[in-house]
Amino acid sequence: MVIYRAGRGYQVDNRYTEAVQLTEQADLDLIMVLNSDEYHTDCVLSAAKNGKDILVEKPMCLTLSDADAIIAARDKYKVNIMVGYMRRYAPAFIKAVEEVKQLPKINYAKIRGIIGQNKLFIDQSSKVYRFNDISSAAMEDKQIRAKNMVKEAIGYEAPNDLTSAYRLLCGLSSHDLSATREIIGVPNRVVSASRWNNGRFITATFEYDDFYATFETGVDHIIRFDAHIEVFGENKQIKVQYDSPYIRHLPTKLIVAETVGDHYEQKVCRPTFKDPYTHEFEYLYDVITKGFTPKTTPEDFKEDLILFNEIIKKMEH
Repeated sequence: MVIYRAGRGYQVDNRYTEAVQLTEQADLDLIMVLNSDEYHTDCVLSAAKNGKDILVEKPMCLTLSDADAIIAARDKYKVNIMVGYMRRYAPAFIKAVEEVKQLPKINYAKIRGIIGQNKLFIDQSSKVYRFNDISSAAMEDKQIRAKNMVKEAIGYEAPNDLTSAYRLLCGLSSHDLSATREIIGVPNRVVSASRWNNGRFITATFEYDDFYATFETGVDHIIRFDAHIEVFGENKQIKVQYDSPYIRHLPTKLIVAETVGDHYEQKVCRPTFKDPYTHEFEYLYDVITKGFTPKTTPEDFKEDLILFNEIIKKMEH
């Protein structure tokens, strides 16, 4: 039913029951890997082998070994691979990066990603088709893959709440932490980290050269989307506020507050209503047609996996 409805709705003639078959279609130049993350690596490797350029949604993969395999395949087959971190292509975020670069000193940074379940937004704003024709064998394969990949990443004896925390880091939190690395850099170390509610809420503290940053994330049943990065300088405070990507064209905002002379000023910059996904795809077009190097490379994503593992290790102590 999934294949039938999507194919009919978008007038697609070639329909497949195996994702890798799509990567072999001769007349395709670009493959977008948007399926469940347990299958990302298989599809990326097959697409690269078939000479396709690739956009792969986050998380690119779940293990460092898969990240290395993807990097090797890109180099071997000379293709472009870009990771789908659309938040980092939002104009408000790009402006915020430039603002932070101008700060003489950073005192503190705060990263937050606490949202209601995606279903709460999707059901009110979209026409959603949910199907029950996925075989039990396919579901079991997905579960086994996920379990094995996460165990490889964080240890085969890891308790369930720790594996749940790792999936949260690879999912929702990968957006927040990837953007954090771009705006304030890679932390020197993870000072502390905790998880609770079966790994569905996480806090961590990061150390930089002369400041600290705190990170908090979680998913609940409140219909709001609070995802932001806030950087505190001596006289200026810079905040990027994201909204739900499941409702199109909700703007990403840049909020700057500062002391000017003897008074306080605050301004809100909303550069555009153009969706961050659109900006991302326009950048991808330039990567393919103009030889641009994507900033969200497989190597860039691998930095996230390394950070996730450092957070998990702190949770174990």
